[in-house]
Amino acid sequence: MPMTKTQVYFRPESLRALHRIAREKKRPVSELIREAAEDRWLKPPERDTRPGYEMIGMFKGPVPEGASSDNHDSAFDDID
Repeated sequence: MPMTKTQVYFRPESLRALHRIAREKKRPVSELIREAAEDRWLKPPERDTRPGYEMIGMFKGPVPEGASSDNHDSAFDDID
């Protein structure tokens, strides 16, 4: 995959620490920076898999007149 060069500024102490970590892990500093950017900013967020936290699409059509989150259950009682 082609790459484009960019420039990143770090405080001296952060850059020293990053170089130390790169030496310990035997990896280029640029690889560590790319990995951090991809993990933090470019990867889609993980979905919450706890029960009840998924969006459930059980109804297709317009929302009944006067329906709101306050009366959601009663708003959809008459729908087959």
